[in-house]
Amino acid sequence: MDEKLQYNEIIDVCLLAGKIMLQNGAETSRVEDTMVRIAAAFGCADSHSFSTPTGIIFSLDGMHPASKLIRVSQRSTDLHKVTLVNSISRSISGKEMTPEEAFSRLKQIEGAGMGYPLWGQIFAAFIASGCFLIMFQGQWNDFIWSCIAGGMGFSCLLYLHRLLEVRFFAEFIASLVVGLVALFFVNIGVGSHLDTIIIGAVMPLVPGLLITNAARDLIAGHLVSGLSKGADAGLTALAIGAGISAAFFFL
Repeated sequence: MDEKLQYNEIIDVCLLAGKIMLQNGAETSRVEDTMVRIAAAFGCADSHSFSTPTGIIFSLDGMHPASKLIRVSQRSTDLHKVTLVNSISRSISGKEMTPEEAFSRLKQIEGAGMGYPLWGQIFAAFIASGCFLIMFQGQWNDFIWSCIAGGMGFSCLLYLHRLLEVRFFAEFIASLVVGLVALFFVNIGVGSHLDTIIIGAVMPLVPGLLITNAARDLIAGHLVSGLSKGADAGLTALAIGAGISAAFFFL
């Protein structure tokens, strides 16, 4: 095989692996480390990787130096895909895969759907909302109402993410729904503590993984990614808070 063509295939494998990981919730340091390890396993010891939340630059040095850039426009959370890419990376390091086989397997992972169906995600948010209410010292008689408010808010979030491409608007409307549902239950007399119902129900909307990755990137020295992810998490939290505040205008 032509050496230059082989270099391009290795870069394609590294970029696709990094793209899948970055799109599905991996921190920047893990993305860059995985890409460099894959290149080294294929015999390219001199490689350079630079990742931000919106793009990846990867280059190889040698007889035929080459660089490529890939954009990352959509991001979600599916740590199962991150685990699968890590598994492929280990297989490559163990000389168990060729670049062609690795690229084909990564394409399959990229095209696969989410690890859990929508109803499973909504049910998890439903139960988690009630559990958060209890964790924040809420009353058991508010458990089901917090579950319903959280489930409805999370359902709204998923629907709006599919329907609209406007950032932070889905979080604002979803938290507004949470606030209105909680107010409804308290006003009709079945809910007793509005604050704990809202706190429990809004927790599935909070960008916990994004906040964690922002802190880990800053600690690892990835200042651009850490600050941008922190800003993203902060604006998301602001949208959630604004939605809850807007709900109180209906009091």
